[in-house]
Amino acid sequence: MKKIAYLLLVAGFLYGAYVAALDEKIVDWNLFAIAGLAAIAGVVIAKRADSAAARSGTVLEMNRNELNESIANIVRDLGEVTDGDPPTRERLREWIDSTLRHDLRRFAEARESMVHLYGMQTYADIMSEFAAGERYVNRVWSAAADDYDDEARRYLDRANEQFRHAQSQLKEAASQYL
Repeated sequence: MKKIAYLLLVAGFLYGAYVAALDEKIVDWNLFAIAGLAAIAGVVIAKRADSAAARSGTVLEMNRNELNESIANIVRDLGEVTDGDPPTRERLREWIDSTLRHDLRRFAEARESMVHLYGMQTYADIMSEFAAGERYVNRVWSAAADDYDDEARRYLDRANEQFRHAQSQLKEAASQYL
């Protein structure tokens, strides 16, 4: 279905360009409108195919696992580093890049499934906590780069708290929609 959608889109644009180039002074607007409608139909069909794929049971289940696993890894890793004496400066930046970035990206890539799984409000609540935690992680990285170890430590604790809230909201949502 998606191949047909892209074919319509490309054919619409190419035909529109062809119609516009036939005569440099006069454009046959009826033919140009047909080309435009074909391109628009291609976009609509492609969007519907994407939406149907995003709602498929296998994608939703895979993304549910990604969400749970990645947030659990983030909370675990932040908990381990905040419970002890966290690394500082370059080592802290390297730790963030090597340990947290992958799971932050995994969660962000799977986040849209939360709307289909738990609803828009739950998505907004969880993503608000997640985004705040991610901003704090970025502040930690910047503070470590500027040798502000105390500030980095404070924001590590705040990031840990935000991600814990996001994880608990995700668990609560999952328990309500079983």
